[in-house]
Amino acid sequence: MKKVMFFALALIVAAGSVFAGGRGQQGQLIGIAMPETHVDRWIGDGNRLRDEAVRRGFRAEVMWADANQLIQNTHVDSFLTQGADLIIIGAVNEGAAAAVANAARDGVPVIAYDRLIMGTGDIDYFITFNNYAVGVAQGQAIVDALDLNAVTAANPRTITLFAGSPTDPNAFFFFDGAMSVLLPHIDRGALQVVGPSPRSHSDPAFMAIATPGWMPINARTRMDDLLVGAAGGTIVLDAILSPNDTLARAIIESLRLDDRYQATLPVVTGQDSEFDSLISIWNGEQYMTIFKDTHALAEAAVLLAYQILNNQPRNIPGATIATGDLAAIGDTGIRQVTTFLFDITIITRDNIHVPLDAQFFDAAQTAQLRAMFN
Repeated sequence: MKKVMFFALALIVAAGSVFAGGRGQQGQLIGIAMPETHVDRWIGDGNRLRDEAVRRGFRAEVMWADANQLIQNTHVDSFLTQGADLIIIGAVNEGAAAAVANAARDGVPVIAYDRLIMGTGDIDYFITFNNYAVGVAQGQAIVDALDLNAVTAANPRTITLFAGSPTDPNAFFFFDGAMSVLLPHIDRGALQVVGPSPRSHSDPAFMAIATPGWMPINARTRMDDLLVGAAGGTIVLDAILSPNDTLARAIIESLRLDDRYQATLPVVTGQDSEFDSLISIWNGEQYMTIFKDTHALAEAAVLLAYQILNNQPRNIPGATIATGDLAAIGDTGIRQVTTFLFDITIITRDNIHVPLDAQFFDAAQTAQLRAMFN
C-alpha cells in the first residue's frame, strides 16, 4: 500500500525540504530527518547526506525540524507515506521513538545519525563520533591552557560549567568526558567551580547547567545571570566549559559586555568547527573547538544504508564498533544498538587549517578563512 501511495504523492514536497532526483538500481528512496537549523552543522549534515545519497544512485529527501520533535515526526511519517526504503534520523529528542516505531511497523530500517534515540528497540544502527572523547578533549584543553597540573589549592583557578540540551544523550557524554579530566583538579582544590557544580550528568545539579534545545539565547541568558550573580563582583573566571561552538559564541558575547573581560577572556571550549568560531579562535576569543568530519560521517551513513538495502556485510572504513565501556554510547535503555564511532580532532589556533584542508567549508568560506589565516 505504501508504494502505491508514494506514486500518488510523489509530487508533494513538504515545507522545509529539498528533493534530489536520480534513480538508483532499484529506485530506492532515503528519507533524511535533521533536527534543526539554528546550529550550523545540521544544515551542512542534511545537505551532505542528501548529496552523498544521490551520488550513490538513491533518490533522497531531507527535511529540517525547527528543534521540534512533533514536526520531525511528521517528516518521518511523510517519508513513510512516500514509500521510503530507509530513513536516517538526527533526532531532536527521545520523542523520535514514536516515529521510529512507525518505521518498524512498515519494515523500514532506521539509522540514528549522531544522536541516539532513547527508549526504542527499533533503531537498526547508530553512527556517530566518540562523544565521550569530545568531552575528554574539552576538559584536557582547559587543563593544558591553565596549566592546572602546576596549580595548587593555595592559588586556585575558577571555572563555570555549561552543558548541552538535557534531551540530547550526546550532552551527557560530552559532560561526563570533560568531568573525568576536570574532577581530579576540582577535588584537590586547584580548580573551583563558580555556580552549579554537578559531578556527572546523573547529578540533579546537571539540569541547572544544561542548555535546553541547544539554543544560544539560553546560554547567553544564563551567562548574563552568572555575571551579576555567582560570578559577579570581583570574581574573574579563568575558564568556561562550553559544549559546542554555538553556545561558546553566545557566552563570549555576554562576557564582552563585562568590564572584567575587556582585555582577557576566559578559556572557552567548543565543538563543531563552525565558520564563525574558527574566526573567533583566530582572533583570540574562543580557545578551541572539536573538528568532527561530518563529510566522512555522512558518507559512512549512506554507505551503511547501501549495505543494509543491498544485504551486504556492514563494513564502514574509518569507523570502529563501540565495545566495552563505549558500548553505552549505543544504549537506548531498551537495547544496545550496534554503534559505529569516528574519531575527533582538537582544533586550536595552532592547527586551525585542519578543517579547511578537509574541505569542510564551501569555496567562499574557505577562501575567506585562508585569506585571514595566511
